[in-house]
Amino acid sequence: MTQPRLTLYTGSRNLSSWSLRAWLALKLTGLPFEEIVFDLEGPERAQIPSVSPSGAVPCLKVQEAGRADLLIWDSLAICEYLAELAPEAQLWPAAMPQRAWARSVCAEMHSGFADLRRVCSMNLMLKVTGHPLSPEAQRQLSRINALWTQCLEAHHAEGPFLFGAFSIADCFYAPVVTRIATYGLNVDGPAAAYCDAVLSWAAMREWYAYAALEVKKASA
Repeated sequence: MTQPRLTLYTGSRNLSSWSLRAWLALKLTGLPFEEIVFDLEGPERAQIPSVSPSGAVPCLKVQEAGRADLLIWDSLAICEYLAELAPEAQLWPAAMPQRAWARSVCAEMHSGFADLRRVCSMNLMLKVTGHPLSPEAQRQLSRINALWTQCLEAHHAEGPFLFGAFSIADCFYAPVVTRIATYGLNVDGPAAAYCDAVLSWAAMREWYAYAALEVKKASA
């Protein structure tokens, strides 16, 4: 079977948390793909509606011979498509109960934690100390700490990530890890070690390197 041609439209690597999620999932598949990056702080942002029906990124374009191009414009939908496209990559846990748990974890991230995301927007090259959190943002951070700890304690024998091996669940919480690093937020126990594991993952280091080059180029 011929693999489709994949093109991922993303936003600035330094700033676009939802783009990071889809990009990490694509890296997990091991499939080749083209990436087209839009500067979210520049005039090219106005071009995004020409490639994404929602006018937002990420958006994945799938091209197959004899078929109309397929556009997938939501991070979770992109991840689900990739899990079906590359089942051998095991983007979800193998066992049904763990898959259901992992999907619940991702859905909570996909639709929740709005206050934390608002007061701690993703900015990889920024380092802040003493960043204040609203009571609701602090509650959401505590919930994430508890959620991670529960997953990690249940699967620690299988690896350092939420369900042992790196999965879509980790793709979805990787931007939260970057926020913890950027703003010096406090998590404890297994959650702190989890942050170190995510930041040490090769694909995350690659994304950070791209972000650093972006910022350097913009300030030149």
